[in-house]
Formats: sequence, structure tokens, C-alpha cells
Amino acid sequence: MDNSTAAGKTFISPGVLITVAKLAALGVPGVARMSPVPGGVNQLFRRGTADGVRLETNDETVSADLYLVVEQDYNVREVARQVQHEVARAIRDLIGLEVGRLDIHLEDIDLAPAGPPVAEG
Repeated sequence: MDNSTAAGKTFISPGVLITVAKLAALGVPGVARMSPVPGGVNQLFRRGTADGVRLETNDETVSADLYLVVEQDYNVREVARQVQHEVARAIRDLIGLEVGRLDIHLEDIDLAPAGPPVAEG
């Protein structure tokens, strides 16, 4: 009986990469939500554009653009740096691919109400 592992390749769906990038970004304090990727008709046929992620893969390297809405009262530069760090780590550790570039696009700031809503009565 042969217990050796069969040779072969593993294929990662772009949807898996999008999900990993999105979850890593949303896990960073200060990220309110992802913003849809801006663009015209060409964007309608690309995966991940509604999820706030645009990916490019080349052999063993992934590059991404992430479109974010940041919560108010957070340092947007620090949030962006932390998102880059966490997304790169997640792609390397969970998927095993190298990260070429991660561009962060801060699309808006979430201006949530300062306190609980006041009931009118």
C-alpha cells in the first residue's frame, strides 16, 4: 500500500481570495464597512467589485485594491496601514500566496450618531 501523496495542483477561487481580504479588512478596528468599487460598465463584470475588493493575481502573487469606509474618530492613516498589514498576513498565512501590493482607497467616513437615538414622544 502506497501512503505517498499524489502530485497535483491546488486552485484557489478568486472568491476565496476576496473573502479572505474582506474579512481581514473588516477585522481592523476603525473599518466601518467595505465600499463598492467605483467604476463604469467595465466594473459590472468583475468579481468582488460589490465587496469593495479588486484583485489581480500573477502566478504566486496577489495584488489588491481595497475600498473602505472608516469610522469617525479614527486615524485614517493608521487604519489604512493596519488593513494593509492584516490583509497581507491573511493572504500569506491562510492562502500561501505572496502579496505584491495592497492599495487602500478610503472612500468615506462613517458619521454615526454621537449617542443613542432619542425617542420622540
